[in-house]
Order: sequence, then C-alpha cells, then structure tokens
Amino acid sequence: MAASTATESPWFRRFHPSDTAPARLVCFPHAGGAASWFVDYAATLSPYADVLAVQYPGRQNRFGEPGIDSIDALADQVYEALKPWADRPLTFFGHSMGSAVCFEVARRFARDDRPGLAHVFVSGGRAPSRVRESAVHLLPDDGLLAQLADLGGTDAELLADPELRAIILPALRSDYTAIENYRCVPDAVIPQPITALTGDADPRATLDEVGDWARHTTGAFDLRVFPGGHFYHAEQAPAVLDVLAAHLKA
Repeated sequence: MAASTATESPWFRRFHPSDTAPARLVCFPHAGGAASWFVDYAATLSPYADVLAVQYPGRQNRFGEPGIDSIDALADQVYEALKPWADRPLTFFGHSMGSAVCFEVARRFARDDRPGLAHVFVSGGRAPSRVRESAVHLLPDDGLLAQLADLGGTDAELLADPELRAIILPALRSDYTAIENYRCVPDAVIPQPITALTGDADPRATLDEVGDWARHTTGAFDLRVFPGGHFYHAEQAPAVLDVLAAHLKA
C-alpha cells in the first residue's frame, strides 16, 4: 500500500508511523489525558494499523494553546483534521470523555455521508443518552485534582508537584467542562458497528449505562466487560489490545 499523502497535524501524534499498514486506528484520550497514553497501543498494533493518537489542545506539544471546553467544538476540529487520513479504513477507540468525542466525530462522518469509518470502540464511557448531572468543573483546583486522583490512572507524585499541577489544571478544567456540559439527542445513531468496553467496577459508568451504547448504532453491537475500575484498560492492557488487534486483523 502506498504511503499516505496526508501531512502531519498537531491534532495527531504518530508514535510508530506505519505508512503501509492496511488500516488506521484513531485513539481519543480521557479528560485530562494526552496522546502519550497510547504509545503502547501504537507499538503493539503498528503491524496492523497506523495509530493516530489524538492530541487535544492545552497539553504536551500543544501546551501553549487554550483548551477547548465543548465536545462539539472538539469533534468539529478533529473531524476536519482527520479527513486527509481517511485514505484507508478507520477505526476509532475513545476512552471516557474520548468515547463522546469519537462518537461525535463519527456522527459528522455520517452527516456528510463520508466513507472511511469502519468501526467505533467506546471505552469507560456512558452512552450519550445516559446523562448524569455533575459539576466537577466548577470545583476549586484541589477538588478538581482530587476527583482525578480518586479515579486512578494518574501518578500521585505528579498531582503533588505544584508546578506540574499548574500545567495540568487548565486543560483538565476545560475537559471536564466539555464532558459535563455535553448533551446529545437521545436517539442519535451512527451506522458503524459499536463495541463498548468497560471495567466491571467503574464508578463513572455502570454496565447498564455502557450497554445503552447499543441504542446509538444501526449496526452490530458488542459489550466487553473486564475486571477493574475506570482505568481498567491500563490494568487489562494486553486483553484490550488483543480485542483491537483481532478487529484490525479481520
């Protein structure tokens, strides 16, 4: 397969570029997360897919940019940036807030009748029709960071360092503002099959709330449950990667 003619974009990090892979996997991180979360995904899956890890503004190599506090605005910009990369079949994987962002990007593919998107994996995220009212984004800094610490998945030493906390907080607050204010029409659907993955002890997404992703596709639906909490996909990384690899190799 010929190398892609798409140009590099600040929206995507390619940690193990695979220009001749038959597919692309686009990974959307959680609130407060960054593209680097998916370094191992890129390394493991590079034989089967060119992995694009989405980099939201306000972190790592995009630290100088303001965060975006709207899921719709994030999805609009990722969609536009992703168009040149749809020259081979795309699969989305989004965790937590990333599940909402990737679903909204998929809706834009459907709205514009744009080909290229083959499958959507949503992870650790409630279905769009299952809203929980919360206002973590309005908490003071310590409260916001405490919420992040309670979920796990973030180094406690990092959260204790005043300089690093100052770096993390603006993007974290933007992300929480985006996901807590996100509202989607209850009957929104995409044509692509959806596979929902979740931890069996996730306090942010019950099995029923994750199972309701079945209502948001006119295609096939599958639910995969793993041991663990909100960041089960770190604890169960080999099993999650096996699921993705099996799909990409099919």
